Amino acid sequence: MAAAGGDCDVIMAPAAAPVPHPEAPGMFDDEDEEAGTRREAESFKEQGNAFYAKKDYNEAYNYYTKAIDACPSNASYYGNRAATLMMLGKFREALGDAQQSIRMDDSFVRGHLREGKCHLCLGNAMAASRCFQRALELDHKNAQAQQELNNARTVLEYEKIAEADFEKRDFRKVVFCMDRALEFAPACHRFKILKAECLALLGRYPEAQSVASDILRIDATNADALYVRGLCLYYEDCIEKAVQFFVQALRMAPDHDKACIACRNAKALKAKKDDGNKAFKEGNYQLAFDLYTEALAIDPNNRKTNAKLYCNRGTVNSKLRKLDEAIEDCTNAIRLDDTYIKAYLRRAQCYMDTEQFEEAVRDYEKVYQTEKTKEHKQLLKNAQLELKKIKRKDYYKILGVDKNASEDEIKKAYRKRALMHHPDRHSSASVEIQKEEEKKFKEVGEAFTILSDPKKKARYDSGQDLEEDGMNMGDFDANNIFKAFFGGPGGFSFEASGPGNFFFQFG
Repeated sequence: MAAAGGDCDVIMAPAAAPVPHPEAPGMFDDEDEEAGTRREAESFKEQGNAFYAKKDYNEAYNYYTKAIDACPSNASYYGNRAATLMMLGKFREALGDAQQSIRMDDSFVRGHLREGKCHLCLGNAMAASRCFQRALELDHKNAQAQQELNNARTVLEYEKIAEADFEKRDFRKVVFCMDRALEFAPACHRFKILKAECLALLGRYPEAQSVASDILRIDATNADALYVRGLCLYYEDCIEKAVQFFVQALRMAPDHDKACIACRNAKALKAKKDDGNKAFKEGNYQLAFDLYTEALAIDPNNRKTNAKLYCNRGTVNSKLRKLDEAIEDCTNAIRLDDTYIKAYLRRAQCYMDTEQFEEAVRDYEKVYQTEKTKEHKQLLKNAQLELKKIKRKDYYKILGVDKNASEDEIKKAYRKRALMHHPDRHSSASVEIQKEEEKKFKEVGEAFTILSDPKKKARYDSGQDLEEDGMNMGDFDANNIFKAFFGGPGGFSFEASGPGNFFFQFG
């Protein structure tokens, strides 16, 4: 940027004035006054140069302005003030001074360079290219003009790539291109807005908000910046506030298409979600399901709101006892927002209801790691207990009875299963079958030992580790249980009446 301002320009000494006619009264006085004004202007310029060299650009600006006021027809004064304004970051004002300098003197190379630099900093790379090309026409060996022309062409290329990538929804690439372009065009609001919009679409809301806020501090009526502020709020599920910004943007620019579409989507999304919530509270679950589904179709880009809609629809599905669909909806919600605790809790409960306890434990662990409350700790503990239960032998299943089976039902079930799997009954079977039936016979004995004893059954039902309670299930003898149940030694035997046929004989 310093190169654009460069060294202060030096005005050439004026040509010698014509000798006045001796009969022209007052001419010497007018010429003396004009010469004095020029000297004063030059003095102001020199003082401006001194302040510029010290980097005191505000004072330099004041003295260049005095020089212009004293001699407004000097191109270099405007050129110097343009350079100073550029150093102050006031590129639009600098552009006006640079253009004025070349209107006065089209051969003023530095004037063309400064105009081009202002255009480039403001993001108008095409206009900048024309200025640099004009400077090269006047001085084809000017290295600065050639370098700046290359920079302008680079910016044009980044613009072209960004436009194509935005259409492809490759927002990260657009942000990259705009960052590169802004290195050459730091005052371009258009590039900053495009970057901010893409940051919002990528979910990087604080960064997007920061860019938009910086622009609004300079220009509070910037419709594009107002739109981006609204977009960030909209994607953070602050829909009512978002609508306010969209409306404000449309006041500034009634034809702002993006603000118009976003405002319409925001209002429609809020209305559908509210209607779905109302239907759910009234117990009309099918209508709530339909409304949440319609809301999800409005804007696929609104991840946070859609996460809530999926979770809400998952709750509806759980009420309708469509537990697999409820789990799928909660999974979609978590995919959109992996910090959404409510979705984890809802999915975990559905996993519990479908006896998928490992998955339930995983979700409750995630919740408890995030929010260490007593309630979440208890939910995790319950899931871990159910998981522990399901990983051990299911004695009710082994006996083929319900968990609420009576003592008589348990005895009848044992009688039936014990006789079915007794090793003597399978003495003529293959070795593999004998081993399998012997294993089942032992499990039936285990199951009966536990479920027929009220205390042991209670401990088993509560999920306690029976071996920790002093019960080593590997040491007990299933045959002893069988003999005790059927009346002791000699009280029961198997006899074959033919191949594969048996009858039971009690003593």
